[in-house]
Amino acid sequence: MGRISISCLFPASWHFSLPSQVLPRLLVPSLRQLLFIGLVLCLIGLLYLLLVAGKGHASWIRKENHFHRHLARVTDIDATDTSNPNLNYGLVVDCGSSGSRVFVYCWPRHNGNPHELLDIQQMRDQHRKPVVMKIKPGISELAKTPEKASDYIYPLLSFAAQHIPKNKHQETPLYILCTAGMRILPESQQEALLEDLRTDIPVHFNFLFSDSHVEVISGKQEGVYAWIGINFVLGRFNHVHNDGEAVVEVNVPGGDQQEALVRKRTAGVLDMGGVSTQIAYEVPKTVSFASPQQEEVAKNLLAEFNLGCDAHRTEHVYRVYVSTFLGFGGNAARQRYQESLVRNTATRNKLLGQHVGETAESPLLDPCLPTDLQDEIGTSTQKLHLRGTGDFDQCRQILQPFLNRTNETQTSLNGIYQPAIDYNNSQFYGFSEFYYCTEDVLRMGGDYNSSKYSRAAKSYCSTQWKTLRERFDSGLYASHADLHRLKYQCFKSAWMYEVLHSGFSFPANYKNLKTALLVYDKEVQWTLGAILYRTRFLPLRDIQQEGLKGAHSHWRHSFSFVNNHYLFLACFFIVLLSIMLYLLRLRRIHRRTAQRCTPSSVPWLEEGLGSPTIPINL
Repeated sequence: MGRISISCLFPASWHFSLPSQVLPRLLVPSLRQLLFIGLVLCLIGLLYLLLVAGKGHASWIRKENHFHRHLARVTDIDATDTSNPNLNYGLVVDCGSSGSRVFVYCWPRHNGNPHELLDIQQMRDQHRKPVVMKIKPGISELAKTPEKASDYIYPLLSFAAQHIPKNKHQETPLYILCTAGMRILPESQQEALLEDLRTDIPVHFNFLFSDSHVEVISGKQEGVYAWIGINFVLGRFNHVHNDGEAVVEVNVPGGDQQEALVRKRTAGVLDMGGVSTQIAYEVPKTVSFASPQQEEVAKNLLAEFNLGCDAHRTEHVYRVYVSTFLGFGGNAARQRYQESLVRNTATRNKLLGQHVGETAESPLLDPCLPTDLQDEIGTSTQKLHLRGTGDFDQCRQILQPFLNRTNETQTSLNGIYQPAIDYNNSQFYGFSEFYYCTEDVLRMGGDYNSSKYSRAAKSYCSTQWKTLRERFDSGLYASHADLHRLKYQCFKSAWMYEVLHSGFSFPANYKNLKTALLVYDKEVQWTLGAILYRTRFLPLRDIQQEGLKGAHSHWRHSFSFVNNHYLFLACFFIVLLSIMLYLLRLRRIHRRTAQRCTPSSVPWLEEGLGSPTIPINL
């Protein structure tokens, strides 16, 4: 049988030959075979497009969203890459009553999607520590020497300037926001301090700074900023919600009241400090008022704002209730309670001719102190000796009048207006004293359960003081719990319970309160909410600069992903068509050759003799 040898300009080991009868079958298939092969390849291509390009793209989107949601919790503890030219920076100086702190924030270039907010994070140095610096005392101490205000703030700004690349200074916004310490000063003294800052800071620093960037903010603004910061860290402003995530219907302020917007449920905030207690939460539905007077009060407690960069979009419009109650913090409440004990006991002793509490041998019994704990309160001229009885329920009853509740509807502490809360579809986080009361001694911070909490508090209050001291010395309580916490834990447990359930009217079976010190293992400052709100229009700059190029990076990625597959399929079909045309051409050439050839010209095919080698060079 004849053979056809195929050789190329390749190594000898690649030389091979085929029988002459096989080559026509390979190179010259029938038309039916060509159609069958083409149909099979087309079906393979379509399946590839549906399964790989379609399903693969969808899974990529889901994985990317999941990846970025959880990556943000990891990458924000890494050192900030200051060599990244696409990184932007911002400064917020918190001028508080006891001192001032500067916070340095950073964020990547906005992705161009007007539905999303800036991804702001706290800047971290090479040791992965937050870039923060604090100085004492508070700026309000300079009320009589306002010309020293800029000298006072200079170390903070110099510290921040060293951490931010110099070529970024000119585009780095600087905000100096003053809180409680400055609020108590006369307006003239406030303005003198602020004017010195407005005049001198631009001389020494090249930050993006204008007159409106330095001001004294109200307690309402501070509360709104804290609410924004916490919900931003919790991811509640990302409205792409997954199955199982809680949502809420919202009547957007200023929008069409007939249609409700469905978006992620935000978290409310409860914060009890030493002096004051604050509550802040979103009011998703349109509110109604019992009287014109109540409506007037509500205007000062409800804040409506748009966090989005486009004023015409309503998806980031929020209506938030914020109220701060001075004198309702844990320490201030105890002080008010003690003053009441001293005053009432002195009056009773005078009327009845008694001497209760005047000596340690005849102490006044106090249900809000642990059993058998002896304490001494009052001034040097009017002291009162106490001995604890550790009765949690009685302590709660005694504290209720200190809440100053009224009989009016929709009111809370001090008779202040409070919009209705949907307790079946809401979530709150309790910070500061809400966490310390549940965790430091009772060791049950986290998910709050009122029945378990009250049982633990009763048990603690009724325990002998001697036993509590032994447990403390054995290290059974939190590391930062001290004797002051042990002494007043019973009182503060009862006060927290009453503020929550009697003051703010949370039902006893409420299950969606979490007490916490940190959010995702980090302390969230109101300054994060401040810079998020005040830089909300910066994405417009990036969107305008990008123009048509400024599409969402996610869209760009998905667009290129899908088009790469279409390009691949197009190339695949072009190659397939070329192969089919080439085979058809070979078929026609073979037929012509077969028609021209006579039997005598190829006697070796009939005789079955060995054929000579026919070289074919490729």
